[in-house]
Amino acid sequence: MKKKYNLKGSLKTFGTVLKYLKIYRIHFILSLIFTAVTVGLSLYIPILVGQAIDKAVGVGNVDIPAIGVLLTKILVSVIITSILTWIINILNNRMTYGIAKNIRHRAFMRIQDFPVSFIDKNRTGEIISRTVTDVDTFADGLLMGFTQFFNGIMTIIGTLIFMFIYSAPVALIVVLVTPLSLFVASFIAKKTHSMFKLQFEIRSEQTSLIDEMITNHKTVVAFGQEEKIQKEFDGINDRLGKASLRATFFSSITNPSTRFVNSVVYALVALTGALLCISGGMGMSVGRLSSFLSYATQYTKPFNEISGVITELQNALACAERVFELIEKPVQEPDKADAYEPEAVNGIVEFSDVSFSYTPERPLIRNFNLKTYSGQRVAIVGPTGCGKTTLINLLMRFYDVDGGKITLDGEDIRHYTRHKIRSSYGMVLQDTWLSSGTIRDNIAFGKPDATEEEIKAAAKAAHAHSFIRRLPNGYDTVISEDGGSLSQGQKQLLCIARVMLCLPEMLILDEATSSIDTRTEIRIQKAFTTMMQGRTSFIVAHRLSTIKEADTILVMKDGNIIEQGTHSELLAKNGFYTELYNSQFVKEQ
Repeated sequence: MKKKYNLKGSLKTFGTVLKYLKIYRIHFILSLIFTAVTVGLSLYIPILVGQAIDKAVGVGNVDIPAIGVLLTKILVSVIITSILTWIINILNNRMTYGIAKNIRHRAFMRIQDFPVSFIDKNRTGEIISRTVTDVDTFADGLLMGFTQFFNGIMTIIGTLIFMFIYSAPVALIVVLVTPLSLFVASFIAKKTHSMFKLQFEIRSEQTSLIDEMITNHKTVVAFGQEEKIQKEFDGINDRLGKASLRATFFSSITNPSTRFVNSVVYALVALTGALLCISGGMGMSVGRLSSFLSYATQYTKPFNEISGVITELQNALACAERVFELIEKPVQEPDKADAYEPEAVNGIVEFSDVSFSYTPERPLIRNFNLKTYSGQRVAIVGPTGCGKTTLINLLMRFYDVDGGKITLDGEDIRHYTRHKIRSSYGMVLQDTWLSSGTIRDNIAFGKPDATEEEIKAAAKAAHAHSFIRRLPNGYDTVISEDGGSLSQGQKQLLCIARVMLCLPEMLILDEATSSIDTRTEIRIQKAFTTMMQGRTSFIVAHRLSTIKEADTILVMKDGNIIEQGTHSELLAKNGFYTELYNSQFVKEQ
């Protein structure tokens, strides 16, 4: 669908860019000064050339010494112009990539401040595209703006002044005709802005699909969906090709159009100047005509460059607008100024009439009540979608409750800092997460200052030490963000060792041993039993045989607790828990 050009939005985006430019105002001012000097010297050279031509035109009346002086001045002017141009490029590059660095830094900071709900609802590839690709494209357009735009404007002003000094009537012809170039460039720029924005939106969609495909490649191949994914990619690729071709085609019209107008201007100037030179009117000599034609060329050339710059700036602003849209997304509500952050907590957790839903039209948890005591092991079981993981999200304040409250040691968890709440829990999830780096770095992720002895002790407690020793470089083995060649079970052991190292006051184990073989699981359960001593623990499990020793088991269904008690008590009730347990027992047999 074609989108209309939004002038107000472009001006707002440009204003935001100027705020980032303030940091580099010294670079900007120096760039403008040096640009003015280079433009002045560039305009001074035609005067010297014209004077040299006039002194060389007469037969037998050539002033060689004067021509030598003029040529020396031209050489010095060219050298100074070259040096200043080199310095200007350095200044412009530092400004451009400094602004891009700051914008990307700001965007990444905002992403970390976004609520988990934002990350859950938006495609990863879209966020990556805005943070990386769009910022790079914006930087390229901004660099062209700094490099050519101001130089072009100053050149136009300077050449106008000199042309009016030389011949006001001829200069007036130039002034009346050349604005057509800007009109053409402005008209096309308005048309292409929306096209470029659509192009980047489709590109983000394509990046998202590629990201999902690479991340879940094994699943796609296992289900034989390569052809389906390929068709989906080809559809997006075709739309991107058409959008890119359309944007590029219309933007490419700008330069030829302005060049045509400028060629007409040059022809008019040459013809008028030649007639004046022949008639001797207004003191027009061959040298002065040469200077005037040089000014006419320099005057019209920036219109070609500026037209291209305008197109690139439209492209850059379209990217900047998408990045700033991301940066301006609402972040999670900050902690209160007087939020609690005690050194330690006792681990007494209570849910009081808690209600929550991810979407208002689909209620999930309603009037949920639960009280746990310090050091208690609470297991949570139930069918898929009953709200087990949602309880974990609420405990960690990844989401806040819609109604009621959750308290920790008698105080609403919304009165604590998020850092304190989350650092009070050690969490092992079913889905493992490892970062690029060494095995040692991954285990010490939550405690970077841990000693070598502490890291190895945690690995031994998690039964990971033996397989780590067999790796090529032991604890110094470098792995990729997905764990590389490590098995799913080995990756899970590293995640468990990470929690073993920190040993916070409370634990959350969400299917923590689901990827581990039965023999290792027995050993891990013993380690967990030791680790859970004196710590409030929430254990989400599907294999009910792993939670027999829990102090209390919550049986959930449709967001509510329908049964509660110990393993033996629930079996004696012969209710839903018994049905779950027996169905699993039959499967295991």
